[in-house]
Amino acid sequence: MSENVDAGLFGPDLDNPDLDDTAESPTTYNTIPPLAVRMRPRTLDEVLGQDHLLTPASPLRRLVEGVGAASVVLYGPPGTGKTTMASMISTATGRRFEALSALSAGVKDVRAVIDLARQRLLHGQQTVLFIDEVHRFSKTQQDALLAAVENRIVLLVAATTENPSFSVVAPLLSRSLILQLLPLDANAIGELIDRAVTDPRGLANAATLTDDARDHLIALSSGDARRALTALEAAAESAFARQQADASPAATIDLHTVETSVDRAAVRYDRDGDQHYDIISAFIKSIRGSDVDAALHYLARMITAGEDPRFIARRLVIHASEDIGMADPTALQTAIAAAQAVQLIGMPEAGLTLTHATIHLATAPKSNGVVAALNAAMTDVAKGKSGPVPTHLRDGHYSGATGLGNAVGYQYPHDNADGVLPQQYPPDDLVGTDYYRPTNHGYEREISVRLPKLRRIIRGQN
Repeated sequence: MSENVDAGLFGPDLDNPDLDDTAESPTTYNTIPPLAVRMRPRTLDEVLGQDHLLTPASPLRRLVEGVGAASVVLYGPPGTGKTTMASMISTATGRRFEALSALSAGVKDVRAVIDLARQRLLHGQQTVLFIDEVHRFSKTQQDALLAAVENRIVLLVAATTENPSFSVVAPLLSRSLILQLLPLDANAIGELIDRAVTDPRGLANAATLTDDARDHLIALSSGDARRALTALEAAAESAFARQQADASPAATIDLHTVETSVDRAAVRYDRDGDQHYDIISAFIKSIRGSDVDAALHYLARMITAGEDPRFIARRLVIHASEDIGMADPTALQTAIAAAQAVQLIGMPEAGLTLTHATIHLATAPKSNGVVAALNAAMTDVAKGKSGPVPTHLRDGHYSGATGLGNAVGYQYPHDNADGVLPQQYPPDDLVGTDYYRPTNHGYEREISVRLPKLRRIIRGQN
């Protein structure tokens, strides 16, 4: 087991003086590490956008300075500095450092590190264990860490793009500090881009970046530092190539160069993580709020990111009853038809069907009457209000049922000209209880007029 930082996790050696002193140029562009690697912060002063975690004496700052003793889970979207922080901890703590990637490490690898750390403790050395993408560890792999973390055999630094509440086992969470890294704001991304253009590790002023190109790079980044630098690097490569072809005295990165170098901004969306839950939540809440345009935006993001269309369809079916219900009984029909169409024709054509259903549900009148009715009935059942079924409603189709009084006295509603007649249907304790309360929205407006009449007839109040 290596005691050094895994180059596969942290990239090439950035202490090479040749890299610091070598300016970016068309001739060296493809022979040096990626721009995002070269510009990775080496000190806390270079870290952007995470000031809330780096206040004096904060747990993360203490870890980087080599005096912290708490295990941490670094949680945040891509390009916010999780691996950077781990890299700083690896070089600043003075402890022995081990790095594992959850993509390739198994329980055996975890236990091997713990055994090695236990041996080091006998000589007064503590081991920092960095686990990248810890959300990909199975429950068994995570459980294998518990005792070592609790007894401080290892100081765990774990990184994840997913909400730990969904992806990390509770016992491990309770033994670690959860530190959330935030997407970088426009000012931080802008400062990062400017630094990359001028810094000797970056473009070293070998190219000029126009203001509109800079603004576009910021917009493309969506708060992801790595994405911003990758897009800048692609644009710089194009600018250097054009400079050579035109024999221009200088390379210029303008808006057209950025637009042609980067097809489109990748949608940040993890189908297994918290972005998955956040986007679908915003989608449903936009439909509930009747904002069809916002709903279509979130639908487009899910489709673009490759979300399972069956998942979207299932949510639409649920929403049709949850937030529309009898205000528009056809909404459920449309949602079910969309779910069936998704199964029948698949993507990308099914995207139109999902859009059809989204527009119908978002613009439909809303009512939570179905949810409220079920919740009220379930509450009474939970309270023990579940008396015996009235004898005249019980099954009378078996031998001896009549002798027990079952079905005796039952009145068949269709024998009445109006199709409804006075008769007790609920248990004795619930006679007169109203669960369903229709609104005045959509079709429920008609129900709200008809239902009181039905109740009066059934309860013999006419």
